[in-house]
Amino acid sequence: MRAATTPAPSGRFVPAAGRFMPTELYDRSIALTMREDRWRPLLVRQLSAALPTDGRIVDVGAGTGTLALAVAAARPDVETLAFDGDPEALRLARAKPGASQVDWRPGLAGELDLADDAADAVVISLVLHHLAPAAKRRTLRDVRRVLRPGGQLHVADWGRPTTPLLRAGFLALQLTDGFEGTRDHAGGRLPNFLREAGFEDVRRYRRLRTVWGSFELLGARNPA
Repeated sequence: MRAATTPAPSGRFVPAAGRFMPTELYDRSIALTMREDRWRPLLVRQLSAALPTDGRIVDVGAGTGTLALAVAAARPDVETLAFDGDPEALRLARAKPGASQVDWRPGLAGELDLADDAADAVVISLVLHHLAPAAKRRTLRDVRRVLRPGGQLHVADWGRPTTPLLRAGFLALQLTDGFEGTRDHAGGRLPNFLREAGFEDVRRYRRLRTVWGSFELLGARNPA
């Protein structure tokens, strides 16, 4: 289940909705299977609280733009940049109400065309589980590069399934999205990747049960 376009673990390009679903159906699929109404508003509140007046937030792998648009609506005083490598996803994002409040840019996770210390907060939603371990590390290092000292990182992605039913749901997702990128998520190791990249105060502040497994919201801080 993809929220944004990134290189697949094999290096192949995978569209925002994955290989088996038209991008136009992505938003509806997330709403129906991911309890989006429970975690998306919380993530927006956490991001909004992390942003100073006239600050800048970067959405890495923004997909069809739902999250970036929500942040821009909640904090119209800040600059919202949204990166994605899928032209079709960006086309859909730019057609949504409020899209003029977001700076939509082509770009892949781990290859952000931004200067060092350029952002006050970064969010990565449903992206990292598509990346092989080396690509996860490269992406997180690049995120830390563009974050200002003391800047906040928020990650929304899969965590370790805690029940047999959740394990079965996550196995179904792995069969679709592949095992190389999802293996560390099944083992609950994503917070370790954030720490290895140099982030501090790594914490999980929400976990939800979904059709596809345990979905987690993580926060971390770039050292000052």
